[in-house]
Amino acid sequence: MDLLTVLIKQVLIMYILIFVGYYAYKKKLISDQGSKDIGNILLNIAIPVVVISNFCIERTAEKTNDLIYSIIVSTLCMSMAILIAVLIFHKRNRIDEFSAAFSNAGFIGIPLVQATFGSDAVFYISMMIVLVNLLQWTYGVYTITDDKKYINAKMVIKNPIVLAVFIGVILFFLNIKLPEVVSNVFSIIGNINSPLAMIVSGVYLAQSDLLTIIKKKEVYFVSFVRLLLIPFACVLLLKFIPLGSVELRLAILLACGAPVGSNVAIFASQYDKDYKKGIENVCVSTLLCIITLPLIMYLANLIIG
Repeated sequence: MDLLTVLIKQVLIMYILIFVGYYAYKKKLISDQGSKDIGNILLNIAIPVVVISNFCIERTAEKTNDLIYSIIVSTLCMSMAILIAVLIFHKRNRIDEFSAAFSNAGFIGIPLVQATFGSDAVFYISMMIVLVNLLQWTYGVYTITDDKKYINAKMVIKNPIVLAVFIGVILFFLNIKLPEVVSNVFSIIGNINSPLAMIVSGVYLAQSDLLTIIKKKEVYFVSFVRLLLIPFACVLLLKFIPLGSVELRLAILLACGAPVGSNVAIFASQYDKDYKKGIENVCVSTLLCIITLPLIMYLANLIIG
């Protein structure tokens, strides 16, 4: 019941922020170029700061083992998600492929994990969030653009998310604590990530026909794959590959079962693709996850727990 309460609260917050963006665009407070500029801030500043912050914890033997297990489990879940997304959507629609592959592990995943397993459990999904962002910048960009030039070695190395991962890992293993002022600044910047992403999504939504969105059968199929098929496949996978504690696996599954990540619309906009389809998938899946997430976690408790 607590999980459902927290989930509903987060969905309401998300939709209020989307409405703010919707209203701002309709009132001409944000232009098309302005939304792209905000997207650049998210992708190049806010998200890298969030990634680094996830690694700024005290290193212990237990935390190191948890990190290794979280890398393996997150990789298994992400591989399953991408495999299913490719098999179903690769020849149908590349925006849907991206939408199915990547969950909203940050905005929805973090507060749900905090509420369900406690604040310390957020570390379990840190690598999932890192992996999602890293793969979005590589495989995800290629999926949307269908052009390999965007993922050449030089661009990957210079990628702000990749750089953030390197910095975070170094800080963790050297057990370096950021100065209080820097830590506070990182916290402030990290806090703008989710609100800005939702506001930009609202701007994109304002350019769509809402009545048309809820009538499209394909958005419900994308939601079925993202919210039910992929998470349930991951539950079965982790039942037979029991790595890490039950709590670690359940926390990662919770993040894996989150709705379509809002970055699909942001990335599509950055590369002049069909971002409206992306925001349609985000909105419908976010609404439906009120039902699917508690169901997946219930089944996971029965099968894994």
